[in-house]
Amino acid sequence: QVHFVESGGGLVQPGGSLRLSCAASGNFFSIYAMGWYRQAPGKQRELVAIIIGGGDTNYADSVKGRFTISRDNAKKTVHLQMNSLNPEDTAVYYCNRNPYNDQLWGQGTQVTVSS
Repeated sequence: QVHFVESGGGLVQPGGSLRLSCAASGNFFSIYAMGWYRQAPGKQRELVAIIIGGGDTNYADSVKGRFTISRDNAKKTVHLQMNSLNPEDTAVYYCNRNPYNDQLWGQGTQVTVSS
């Protein structure tokens, strides 16, 4: 059975950094593209970053150059390194396959950027 558990969020000042982690369970993790998504209050969930099984990545324009997605297929983990955070990055962050599977959303991890 597949589950994703996100961690690493918190409160950070503008310009700060956070590293999010996603632990996956289930088989065949390495064959799936994985994504980090976020949902800010009153807004729709949006895709932030994608990483395919082989390691190629793609980013939303709003985070390009600031965020880095990585994965460890042996450990079944996906990470999101977030630098130069700004208040617009405040959201609940989720990991899921890409394209996402609506049955697999976890609880997410809250990221709050505020002084």
